[in-house]
Amino acid sequence: MAAHDNPDQKTRPWQRDAYATFKATRVSHVIYVPDGGHQGLISLCANDPDISTTVLTSEQEGVGLSAGLWLGGIKSVLLMQSSGVGNCLNLFSLPEGCRLPLVLLVTMRGEFAEFVPTQIPMGKRTPAALELMGFDTFRLDDESATSDIVSGAIDHAFFSKRSVAVLISQRMIGRKNWGIK
Repeated sequence: MAAHDNPDQKTRPWQRDAYATFKATRVSHVIYVPDGGHQGLISLCANDPDISTTVLTSEQEGVGLSAGLWLGGIKSVLLMQSSGVGNCLNLFSLPEGCRLPLVLLVTMRGEFAEFVPTQIPMGKRTPAALELMGFDTFRLDDESATSDIVSGAIDHAFFSKRSVAVLISQRMIGRKNWGIK
């Protein structure tokens, strides 16, 4: 059984709200590298016949794909983890230089209760890296604000043709427990 066969498995309320917002704002393509923090949202989108999904091998592929989809009249959102932002820095000049909208939903690592030390450096630098690359960033720390922030980011990007990132706090994706005490 594929990870997206059961949309209720590990789906958090904020993921349901983000999915509903994609539907309401007519996002019809979701691009992602598999990520545990986005798993429930990915499942919801993959099981929706009105939303196409593309699995990437590396996040930077999604920047070009998103640009091509927009040029073909399709609204997309690119899902990634904060460590993936570093993989895309050079490519982030494409949407800015061509005035193309780009929407990222970034699950943050290296924050609250991080257990992988190598996630901390990029997690700490993700907001600044995105801002240096011309992104407008919005922080999502409260599940109840998901619809408002995600819809605002989507509208902001597509109406103003800008790069926008929603940074989803590590507390929102849930504390990982690997049995370490």
